[in-house]
Amino acid sequence: MVKVKICGLSRPCDIEAVNIAKPEYIGFVFARSRRRVTPRQALELRKILRPDIVPVGVFVDEDMERIVSLARGGVIGAVQLHGREGEDYIQKIKALTGLPVIKAVAMEKAGDAQKWSGTSADYLLLDHKGGGTGVHFNWDLIGEISKPYFLAGGLSAANVREAADKTKPFAVDASSGVETDGLKDPDKIGEFIKRVRLG
Repeated sequence: MVKVKICGLSRPCDIEAVNIAKPEYIGFVFARSRRRVTPRQALELRKILRPDIVPVGVFVDEDMERIVSLARGGVIGAVQLHGREGEDYIQKIKALTGLPVIKAVAMEKAGDAQKWSGTSADYLLLDHKGGGTGVHFNWDLIGEISKPYFLAGGLSAANVREAADKTKPFAVDASSGVETDGLKDPDKIGEFIKRVRLG
């Protein structure tokens, strides 16, 4: 079954919504973004999150010590990297935290995903260039890939079933597609997950 990640949670009511809808993963954004949370905010949100939902920390070229601190503090259960982090960085983060690592790949042309097929990251996250744009990339660019991946970029209840059927990802990832006026919408989160589960 395709798993679900709801990214960019920042309020207690967002956590309440996912506790009801039960995605496998949620995302706390620590990089510069309108959805950014502080470590303190993330810790408080983590305390009320269902224990069976994995909180993923989203970072861009972050100082390793900060990621390690969040991991050891139990704030995050996986690490998602969206910057220029190379293989050495990925291996060090895995060694220091013991957590799964998701490496984001900007999909601009055929072969972009394959460049990362040998990475020690546990998963890839295939997204539109820039991420968080609410626009999906051409799924035909993915091609054959052995590494399990999260499909992101412009996913909503309207297209997630088609996306999952066509690309067969490990998981689907939504942020702006489950928002109304820039805030997470419990009804949209519920409908998104329902569409995925129906498959």
